Amino acid sequence: MIMKILKVNDVDLAYDSFGNENDEAIILIAGLGTQMIRWTDSFCRILAARGFRVIRFDNRDVGCSTHFSHYPTLDF
Repeated sequence: MIMKILKVNDVDLAYDSFGNENDEAIILIAGLGTQMIRWTDSFCRILAARGFRVIRFDNRDVGCSTHFSHYPTLDF
């Protein structure tokens, strides 16, 4: 897999995809602060083998996506 970067309004989101880009897409969204690798390659390949284009991404502030370290940490 080759990771790609989507640039929107000075924010980079790292993502990759599996399967044919013309197939119906499934976007895998992991929880807050989770990298795309939470969704394993083998799981993504299984979904792609069933005829889906599978897209996973690094949330903001993790992995290869933009980090906003100049802002204070959120208090949940």
